[in-house]
Amino acid sequence: MTEGLSAGGLGLTWLGQAGFLVECGKTRLIIDAYLSDSLYDKYKDKKFPHKRMIPVPFAPTQLTDIDLVFCTHGHTDHMDPGTLPHLAAANPGGRFVVPASEKAKAVERGVPADRLIGLDAEGSLFDNAKSGIVVRAIASAHEELATDSEGRSLYLGYVVDICGQRLYHSGDCIPYTGLAEALKKLHIDVALLPVNGRDDYRKSNGVPGNFTVAEAAELCVNSGIKTIIPHHFGMFDFNTESPEIIDGVLSESGLNYMIPEVGKSLIVDNE
Repeated sequence: MTEGLSAGGLGLTWLGQAGFLVECGKTRLIIDAYLSDSLYDKYKDKKFPHKRMIPVPFAPTQLTDIDLVFCTHGHTDHMDPGTLPHLAAANPGGRFVVPASEKAKAVERGVPADRLIGLDAEGSLFDNAKSGIVVRAIASAHEELATDSEGRSLYLGYVVDICGQRLYHSGDCIPYTGLAEALKKLHIDVALLPVNGRDDYRKSNGVPGNFTVAEAAELCVNSGIKTIIPHHFGMFDFNTESPEIIDGVLSESGLNYMIPEVGKSLIVDNE
């Protein structure tokens, strides 16, 4: 999908919301793809109908030769029953990385059980020697650090070594004590962070939130992360942030940043 990508370059194509296609050579990863209208079908008669502001950029069946598909947690816009079974069918050799706490939900939503990899925070590691990919899981706080009855995190972020770079996708997350310190130890190069913010109104109506733009920038500064790519905006009108505000805040942060456009690719240089 990424035009002009060199053999050792890292390409990122925004799929909307928190979703990305990540490419390096022949290695292709997908994170948190929401490529359907599952949420509109579920909530169209509710307070927040979840009508898409932008069309689906690619049908799931168009995304082929995928090595790994990641879901950061079990919410539908990150673990989509309208996307996952189609990705599984189009990529028979692909495997799916999900929180260990949500493996049963992933199977219910169309992921073959024998192709699932369950990770948990604090030390989980997946090493794919064939692709050269190393994955670490770190806890995320989607308004809270939640666990299941076995103490396994419900919300994860993934730290992925690819193309000589270390990429961090937090999934849905807000700041929490110890996060910046943990990331600083991992020497992250590029952070993909949600910036739609949060407030009591949304939370009281069942919509937990994420970093504000300023909080996302502060996390990167405090963690020594030089490059930020914001996401989780422009999908639902009740749960977004304007690109102008995002650009305004990040332009004052001292960080390298790229504001993605849905369906278009970015090339991240390894400086």
